[in-house]
Amino acid sequence: MSQTSAETNAPEMAASKKSVKIRWYLIALLVIGGIINYLDRNNLSIANTTIAKEFGLNALQMGLLLSAFSWPYAIANLPAGYLVDRFGPKRMFAWAAGLWSIVSMLSSLANSFGFLYAARVALGISESPFFTSGLKVADKWFDKTERALPVSIVNTGSQIANAIAPPLLTFLMLTMSWRGMFLVIGALGIVIALVWLRIYRDPTLKEQFLIKGAEFEETQKPKEKQAGWGELFKHKNTWFMVLGAFGIFYTVWVYLTWLPSYLQTARGFSLSQIGWLAGLPFLCGIIGVLTGGILSGKLIKRGVPTITARKIPIVGGALLAAAAVLPVAYVENTALAIVLLSVGYFAAQVPIGVLWTLASDIAEPNQVASLGAIQNFGGFLGAAVAPIVTGYILTETGGNYTMVFLIGGMLLIVGALSYGLFVKDRRAATTAA
Repeated sequence: MSQTSAETNAPEMAASKKSVKIRWYLIALLVIGGIINYLDRNNLSIANTTIAKEFGLNALQMGLLLSAFSWPYAIANLPAGYLVDRFGPKRMFAWAAGLWSIVSMLSSLANSFGFLYAARVALGISESPFFTSGLKVADKWFDKTERALPVSIVNTGSQIANAIAPPLLTFLMLTMSWRGMFLVIGALGIVIALVWLRIYRDPTLKEQFLIKGAEFEETQKPKEKQAGWGELFKHKNTWFMVLGAFGIFYTVWVYLTWLPSYLQTARGFSLSQIGWLAGLPFLCGIIGVLTGGILSGKLIKRGVPTITARKIPIVGGALLAAAAVLPVAYVENTALAIVLLSVGYFAAQVPIGVLWTLASDIAEPNQVASLGAIQNFGGFLGAAVAPIVTGYILTETGGNYTMVFLIGGMLLIVGALSYGLFVKDRRAATTAA
């Protein structure tokens, strides 16, 4: 590759620099895709009490329905990561967006608990390649010193969706029913899939060298042995990343699935009021995701080791989130509770983009999406458990949220300890051995 770089003339290099600018358009398109992706996930949470009343569901049954997306999504992440590594982000993201859109539109026809449950399972499976595709795009188009920012920006799509979902989806539901809401949001994904197919391409070899330099040359060297996908489970880092993501995602998904209901039933707000109030923590989440990515990048530029620079925002964010979420269980003042919930969600989102970037730092180049997907699998096990546990607690306590926030805060601490103490850069030790 050094010979290639030496032979590259100035006009070709200038053309390559200009063509590399497409990477930010791709990131912008992924952000839009993330917004649509999460609006599809959030529509059931917004319609929570409406659907429960129409179908005659109690809190535990609604918890099962709210978790129907997460557990198949978690399991599907395992093959999805491998498939993104194998077939690339262009095809996998396009297929995913097309399928999840069709499923969402079909959900508008649901006439029973069973129909809607099956649709949510299908939605979880079809959406599983999205974030692994985004990670793969960032890995291809950015070097390690700048990768955390684009990955975090991609993750802001989900937070933008979380912020606009309560007012937007509530408006759609009140004007055209929950069925119309499902139909409209589902149709948007078809558009993004077609645009993605038209625009996306992988970087050329010259572009990769221009972007990554020595890092790219290193990836071109033959390896003595390339571990298989299944061997990722033999590494301690993989298991502690799974555990850490479980703890952090659990609390995030308590927010995503039960916050509107909490504001309505525990704090006494009307459906139209929670459309705006429920968006406040998620607005803070947008800032949180970007904060994590920017902080991690600045730490690396100041000479902090890469893995440490990722762990600082992950651990710090999780601990701050726990410190904010735990007191909510005992706060009677509604305004203070909303402030704490907003701070908690901001802090819980600081690690999110960095978690994905950490996977790209630890994994071999052809296993980046696979390790990211395995970590996300752990996270969405937590996401799957959270609505069910919350529903069970509310059923057994008559709607008391105290244990909901205590469990969420404790699991955030577990997540922080798992990443902080046990996820390490073990490659140096392996090389020395």
